[in-house]
Amino acid sequence: MTLSDRLAIGADGRRPAMQWPGCWDGLSALLIERAGFEAAFLSGAALSMARLGRPDMGLVTASELIDAVSQIVDRIDIPLIVDGDTGFGNALTLRRTLRQLERAGAAAVQIEDQVFPKRCGHMAGKRVVPLSEGVGRIRAAIDAREAMLVIARTDALSIEGLDATLDRAEAYLAAGADLLFVEGPRTFAEAQAIADRFAARVPLVHNLVEGGVTPGPDTAPFFAMGYAATLHPLLLLHGFAGVAPRWLSVLRDTGSTATLADEIADLAYMNRLTGADALLQDAARYD
Repeated sequence: MTLSDRLAIGADGRRPAMQWPGCWDGLSALLIERAGFEAAFLSGAALSMARLGRPDMGLVTASELIDAVSQIVDRIDIPLIVDGDTGFGNALTLRRTLRQLERAGAAAVQIEDQVFPKRCGHMAGKRVVPLSEGVGRIRAAIDAREAMLVIARTDALSIEGLDATLDRAEAYLAAGADLLFVEGPRTFAEAQAIADRFAARVPLVHNLVEGGVTPGPDTAPFFAMGYAATLHPLLLLHGFAGVAPRWLSVLRDTGSTATLADEIADLAYMNRLTGADALLQDAARYD
């Protein structure tokens, strides 16, 4: 089943409620697949933080993103939704990047209307491009893709206000976007206004970031409004960053990991998870 099929309105008149946890490499994506999720989200923030140890401020290059997509898609069978940021330049650069992302295996790509280089959607000081340029980005993305879905994201809410942001989203939908993503509604009332205008016409995506600006950590209120998917871009990374200092402190202070045995994996488990036996069997076939 394609991602388009999964997002379609069902016989009950509702879209399926999908959760897209964030990944940044093959292992994090594999964990998402093994947990039973229908898709994974390659988060630009997670990629920057995990690969570079840097914040989500436009430091990841297009080639680094394409390389990550290729590695992840080679390891999982569920669709991969990709954070394409601003397209890494002008509309021509965006078009080339989109073609490369689709060839690498992306099922959908998110394009946003921040200026280049962008920053995390939940950080202060964002700026957006003029509406005409934002529309041009979506049109370029649509022209570049073959079957891949295009998610139009607008970051205008904290800058231009709700009405102007809804008009931006309307223009991106008219330009051909397959999904809409209005970043950072600060209240349930704003989230509901977005859903009232668009949920019946196009799949909507909502971003749930621990410590972000959006109200509440729960998916249920947004699915009840009619949103089709929720992003959880930093759950795994937040979890690792939250517990890793304590594990390292234990090792530093005691010189042993024995007391951590109940909460960490071991080599045998990691080999099972990553498929060592299957690779050894393949190697034996060709020996």
